[in-house]
Amino acid sequence: MKLLYGYRSWRSKLKAPVACIGIFDGVHLGHRKVIARTMAFNAPGRDRIVITFDPHPRNYFSSRNDPPRIMSLEHRLSIFEKMGLDAAVVINFSEAIASMAPEDFVEKVLVGMGVGTVFAGSNFYFGAGKKGSIKELAKIGKKFGIQVKSVPPVKRDGKIVSSTWIRDLISKGDLVRAKRLLGRPVSVLGTVVSGDKRGRRFGIPTANIDPHHEVIPPPGVYAVDIPLGGRSYGGVLNIGFKPTFYGNKLKARKEPCIEAHIPGFSGDLYGRHIEIFFLSRIRGERRFSGEDKLKEQIEKDISAAKGIFRKAGRLAVNRMT
Repeated sequence: MKLLYGYRSWRSKLKAPVACIGIFDGVHLGHRKVIARTMAFNAPGRDRIVITFDPHPRNYFSSRNDPPRIMSLEHRLSIFEKMGLDAAVVINFSEAIASMAPEDFVEKVLVGMGVGTVFAGSNFYFGAGKKGSIKELAKIGKKFGIQVKSVPPVKRDGKIVSSTWIRDLISKGDLVRAKRLLGRPVSVLGTVVSGDKRGRRFGIPTANIDPHHEVIPPPGVYAVDIPLGGRSYGGVLNIGFKPTFYGNKLKARKEPCIEAHIPGFSGDLYGRHIEIFFLSRIRGERRFSGEDKLKEQIEKDISAAKGIFRKAGRLAVNRMT
């Protein structure tokens, strides 16, 4: 997948593109429907592309500390590539974009890239003050010879699937419903960083994960899947503030610690970006009287995770044995 930043001078890099456009935070069922329509469009010899924005407009306009996105830009891009798109165009959501009139946006961005057909959700808005609706896009597009395809939303439980709904489910720990709306297990992308190495000291090493400003489930212990080097490893992930060692002192942190124990894996992960898929919650975070009691509980957690994999009938390649 070609990765292009900005919207100027890309006409020579793209072949009469068919585009889908949006933020696509979470790449949920509604987003997947828009992308699938783009991928299914009969366009031999034409690039099928996604046009997305970063940062999220909500973050740009708000001075508050808004909740994290479901997915970072890097996470979204990795999914776009897996879905088979030929190119992704990332537009910096700046003052220039925020203040652009709808017609200017179509002319400078879509016409400028040579887009002939564009797919968007029926609730897509663009241009200064969100004055451009999907109907306005179709009207302006007709003027410039661009075919606009409106894609209706996906509904579940009588509600429109939305990033806001999914973000709320994940933050509350409802991974089952969130998975149903995403069309894939809840996952987080993060970088492996150096930790305090306590787990290694008592024989249960962990990889410390720095998430890429993504929403994460509540503190607790989870059974997870971690793809590494073409293999899928079953593991145990802890999200929390390490009350056994720090009491409540770490709660001054903006985000809790995230640590993954990956049985069967050997190798250096420092600095690598890894995606972790949440399968099931094992227990909540607890404070133990000492390291021995904590180690004993972690061994029980590992055993519980094995049971979850067996029950699901999808043991990881290393089978956690």
